[in-house]
Amino acid sequence: MPYQVIARKWRPKKFDDVVGQRGVTQTLRNAIKSERIAQAFVFAGPRGVGKTTTARILARALNCVKGPVPDPCGKCDPCLEIAEGRDLDVHELDGATHTGIDNVREVIIEGLAMTPARDRYKVFLIDEVHQLSRSSFNALLKSIEEPPPYVVFMMATTELEKIPDTVLSRSQVFEFRSIGASEIADQLHRIAKVEKIDIDASALVLLARSAEGSMRDAQTALDQVLAFAGEHITAEDVSTVLGLVGRDLLLDTIEAVADERAADLFQLSGQFVEAGYDLRQVCRELSRVCRDLLVLAIDVSRFEDPEIAPEGDRERLRALVQRFSREDLMRAFDVLSRAEADLRRSSQPRYHLEMALLRWIHLRHLVPLAEVIEGLKSDTPIKRSGDSDTARRAPLSRESAPAMRPRPSAKSQVKAVPRRVAQAKTKPVKAESPPTGRAAETPSNGGEGDLKSACMAELQRTKKVLYGTVIAQARRIVFEGDRFTFTFGANQKTLQDQLKDQCSWVEKTASQIAGKKIRVVVEQENVDEPVSTSPSAANESRKAEVMDDPIVQAMLDVLPGQIRDIEKA
Repeated sequence: MPYQVIARKWRPKKFDDVVGQRGVTQTLRNAIKSERIAQAFVFAGPRGVGKTTTARILARALNCVKGPVPDPCGKCDPCLEIAEGRDLDVHELDGATHTGIDNVREVIIEGLAMTPARDRYKVFLIDEVHQLSRSSFNALLKSIEEPPPYVVFMMATTELEKIPDTVLSRSQVFEFRSIGASEIADQLHRIAKVEKIDIDASALVLLARSAEGSMRDAQTALDQVLAFAGEHITAEDVSTVLGLVGRDLLLDTIEAVADERAADLFQLSGQFVEAGYDLRQVCRELSRVCRDLLVLAIDVSRFEDPEIAPEGDRERLRALVQRFSREDLMRAFDVLSRAEADLRRSSQPRYHLEMALLRWIHLRHLVPLAEVIEGLKSDTPIKRSGDSDTARRAPLSRESAPAMRPRPSAKSQVKAVPRRVAQAKTKPVKAESPPTGRAAETPSNGGEGDLKSACMAELQRTKKVLYGTVIAQARRIVFEGDRFTFTFGANQKTLQDQLKDQCSWVEKTASQIAGKKIRVVVEQENVDEPVSTSPSAANESRKAEVMDDPIVQAMLDVLPGQIRDIEKA
């Protein structure tokens, strides 16, 4: 008997044999049981996940002599002939071959009028249906919508978006998912056990991961490795045959990055080249390890998952997780992904790989801008990820700036920009002397003066932006009895409105400090300033306009301080 490849020999023969598609198979089983069989089906999903196989099982279930039944017997003539592709009433068409309208008219449309020769249903199974021409789809529409009662259409595709909506609306659409690596590894283990193949667990994991969700690809790869290694298969055999990058070499590279051994990275890049690895594959595998480390950093229970942390690598991964922050790993993933794209069009791929690894070392020196600001406030040193207790302040690179700047709104265009922003201070500004020097506070004696100072200090502490941009701009601030009065100039209408919106919060804060009900009053000076002729008034108007700008507000949220002056851009 001629040799049959594993992918064909182990093709599922009933719904329960289909791996990783329980949602699809259970729905079809229930539809057959309840006799709710659609006139057209579309099976969509990645390659090698069981679309065409499921269509054939459905055809057998409909035409089995005991059927329609969810579990075809597999022994009657219809079951055997459909499995072997020679049943006269089950027509399999390749969409790439039968693309034109003449093929569709000849094979399908003209055959609809003829009843099945033997079976219960006449089945038209169109593989890669998305490759049909638009005229062919148009010719099929009427047939799919109102076929004879003995006709069922089944269409399989890897590109669902290329099928016209008019066809999809007349069909039941089932979307197949990529199969998990653990499910693929379990199936390969079952196959190896029956076929008496001695294969290491690490080799199974490598085969499963290299298949990228395709069971057929995994079975084909197993056949290929089996031809190379014989009856005993190791992880090294799998790496050699499939061109996979050795896991040890990948971890050596990541350890060199963690140790900042830049010279070793050039040597390791040379080893990748000498071993004949595709450097794009190297970047892809390095980014996969970064992703695995991030998963382990977030969920330590995944250390028991052989897909994420194979037993032989578990201790090395555990050590590496402690040496990288989550931000490090996310930045590394971005760098390696960009490097993989750059390698596609590079005449010197090795150089790109080396520069990407060096960039990864450099990016580990970066710290989030929020931490820099916090460190400036508290005068505490900022640690890099992976630093020891003797931490050093990390420089902030321009490369991190785009991710940390506020993004401008499409609706707002800045008409004026801050001239200089006062540096954040570690000590609060005294309430008697507002930062801008604009508010002239009326002297108070005794307890009211202390209450006023305490209130102003608390307002500045809890809402720095409001204090610096609104409260401190008042012309006068008076605290008398149970009344807290803020007086603004006639050209400060915007600031008045902003403080009025916050009156309830200011009243609550002042009342808590005073221990009694305090009423906040926002008022305007009796004498209006000549806005049109006074340079200071015009400047104040421009300043109020700048204060309303969302970009300026966002900047002040990140860099607490006060704007002292402005100028036109």
